Amino acid sequence: MKFYNLLIKYRLWIGLALIALGIYVNYSASFWPSFPLYLVGVILIFGHFFFGPLRLIQEYMESGDMDGAEKVINSIKFPSLLYKPIRSVYYTLRGNIAMMKQDFDGAEKMMKKGLDLGMPMKEAEGASLLQMGMISMQKNDIKQAENYIRSALRKGLPDKENEAAAYLQMCSIMMNKREFRAAKDFFRKAKACKPTTPQIVDQIKQIEKYITRMPG
Repeated sequence: MKFYNLLIKYRLWIGLALIALGIYVNYSASFWPSFPLYLVGVILIFGHFFFGPLRLIQEYMESGDMDGAEKVINSIKFPSLLYKPIRSVYYTLRGNIAMMKQDFDGAEKMMKKGLDLGMPMKEAEGASLLQMGMISMQKNDIKQAENYIRSALRKGLPDKENEAAAYLQMCSIMMNKREFRAAKDFFRKAKACKPTTPQIVDQIKQIEKYITRMPG
C-alpha cells in the first residue's frame, strides 16, 4: 500500500524519466527495446492527469490533516483533465476545505461545480446537498437552506450521523418559521437516528430543553 501511494505521488516524474530513458534506448539501440519504456511512461503520465492523486487526498481527509489534503489538492494544476467523477470529487473536497476555513462563498462555488458534474453515488450527492444547506444557513439564506436539505434527504445520506444532522437543521428551520409541529417531527427523526457524534448529541440536548414547551 505504501509503495502504491509513493507511485501515485511520483508517477508523473517516473513517467517522464521512463520516456527519457526510452529515447536514450531508442537512440542507442532501436525502437522495440525502448517500446516498453515508452508505454509504461505514457500510462503513468496519463494516470497522473486523468485520475489525479485522489487516493492521497482521501487519506489526509480521513486522518484530519487538512493542511496535507490542501497541499495535495493544490498540486492538481489541470483539474479539467481529470476523469469527470473524479473531477466532481475534487471540487467537493475543495469546497469542504473552504468551508472549514469559513470561506462560505468559495465553498458554495466549489460545491456547486461538484454537483453540476454529477456525483458517483446518490449518497455522495445527498451529503454535498446537505453541506450546501449548511453553507446557506451560515449565510442566513433560510429558504435556500431548506431547499438544499430537503433535496439531500430525498437523495439519501451516507449514514445516520448525516441524517441526524439534516433533521436537526430542518428542525431549526421550522422553529425559525414558527412551524412548531414540523419542528417537533424533525426533532423526533433526529433522535431516532441515535447519533453518536458529540456535536450532534449536544445539539439534541440543547434543543430538548425547550422543544417540549413549544405549542403544536
